[in-house]
Amino acid sequence: MNTATKLGAYALGLAAAFGSAAGIGTIVGPVGATAESGDHGSAHSGHSGGTAEETGTPAPGGLQTVQDGYTLNPETTTVTPGKQTDFRFTVTGPDGAPVTRYTPLHGEKLHLIIARRDLSGFQHVHPAQVGGGVWSMPLILPDAGTYRFFTDVRPEGAKRQLTLGTDVSAPGDFRPEPLPAAERVAEVDGYEVALAGDLVPGRSSKLTLTVSKDGKPVTDLQPYLEAYGHLVALRDRDLAYLHVHPDGEPGDGRTAPGPAITFYAEVPAAGSYRLYLDFKHGDTVRTAEFTAVAGAPAPSPQSTSPAPSSPPAGEPEHGDHEH
Repeated sequence: MNTATKLGAYALGLAAAFGSAAGIGTIVGPVGATAESGDHGSAHSGHSGGTAEETGTPAPGGLQTVQDGYTLNPETTTVTPGKQTDFRFTVTGPDGAPVTRYTPLHGEKLHLIIARRDLSGFQHVHPAQVGGGVWSMPLILPDAGTYRFFTDVRPEGAKRQLTLGTDVSAPGDFRPEPLPAAERVAEVDGYEVALAGDLVPGRSSKLTLTVSKDGKPVTDLQPYLEAYGHLVALRDRDLAYLHVHPDGEPGDGRTAPGPAITFYAEVPAAGSYRLYLDFKHGDTVRTAEFTAVAGAPAPSPQSTSPAPSSPPAGEPEHGDHEH
């Protein structure tokens, strides 16, 4: 999957809507909610079970390593940048034993999302189970820095889907990239992805992403993870994680395979967000990236005090707490 492509960012302020049929999902909302219930779809939503924000919306996920007694345990939290590593980890249950059985989420037992803390270096991968509850994958973190790893899972017997997060460091000369400015179109491998809609804190916001190539609408998107589009949103500063799939499914008789994909996003607070849209066409998965601002813009920490490439020994992980 092509996840490291550099793209122009895209503003969430387009007023025009695109006329194609599209799937519907929600970034933050109860898993299994339906459009009839007012939550605009049954999202693969990455919210955790913490306290609500002041807006009353559910708290986002990925800010904690432990949720509902389940814990994300990487075998190592330091890797060499630019060098392939056999990265391994387990998820342990409330009894302390590694979990071996999972309920699939959109065709996969586990989704692993990776991004550096300046929101660059995005990856969405699916490790393999190698026995004894251990997950393994070949991993390359291309540049020095601290990366946030998120796992979307639902262990068998768990009450709900879990989003667990942890930090992994790639020591070296860390040169953080500033958060890209909001633009109107993202380009990747000859494709253009346009986005219409505004993020409004604490409210459901319609976002429509329209895919074209060589100036022509793409009307034959291929299914990827049981949908025509897959959206991840990370909040600037704390990397709070929001994750969604469209409600419509390929072959359901109502969801067109492009050019438009629609999501209903509910972000918990004002600030800057980085959006990553995965779509599949020509048997290749590509990722379009956008910067979006909900409410008043939040200053990026890179412009003030860049974080070190790795925390001092014994220092607690960043972000493993609720806001």
